[in-house]
Amino acid sequence: MAILNVNPTRMELTNLKRKLTTARRGHKLLKDKRDELMRRFMELVRENKALRQKVEAGVREANAHMAVARSTMRDADVQTALMLPMQEMSVSVGEKNVMSVRIPVFETSLKTADAADIYPYGFAFTSMDLDAAVQYISDILPDLMRLAEIEKSCQLMAAEIEKTRRRVNALEHVMIPQYEETIKYITMKLDENERSATTRIMKVKDMLLKEAIARRIEGDPM
Repeated sequence: MAILNVNPTRMELTNLKRKLTTARRGHKLLKDKRDELMRRFMELVRENKALRQKVEAGVREANAHMAVARSTMRDADVQTALMLPMQEMSVSVGEKNVMSVRIPVFETSLKTADAADIYPYGFAFTSMDLDAAVQYISDILPDLMRLAEIEKSCQLMAAEIEKTRRRVNALEHVMIPQYEETIKYITMKLDENERSATTRIMKVKDMLLKEAIARRIEGDPM
């Protein structure tokens, strides 16, 4: 692992130790965030699977009943029966923050509270299969909106998980090892400089001691 291009001084050593502490703390927080995102993502994936199966089953039933209704009714009668719907569904889009990910929240509301308003026609001239098809479609609409909400949330969370994973790996395999190696290098350099300085001081002391002894000998009258 390549070390950082810094001067081997005590100030740089102190700065690097502080950065290393911050990097380790950030690494732990990002790992915790990634793990929590994964947990919530898996919960959404399981809910998505169950809802998709339910919605697809409802759509199949609705299509089957609509096919039978079209075989027993004229196309013009089917189109006339469904031309002017009485019930309407409105959707309001909000969002909520989940681990720094803004995921959508869909809230649905109906125009009227009467359950019979899903049938925009009288029952005298229509097929029971048309009624069943309309009922199935009406029943799965809330689940369909929830499915859309979950799938979009999964996409956003998957992107955030990948981004967080890259940051964790960069800290774990690049930045933290670089800081550690650089700190080790600077520490060794400072220790080496200190030993060199100590050796020089000892040599100077020896030289001064020899000079003092020599002067004393020269000044002895004997």
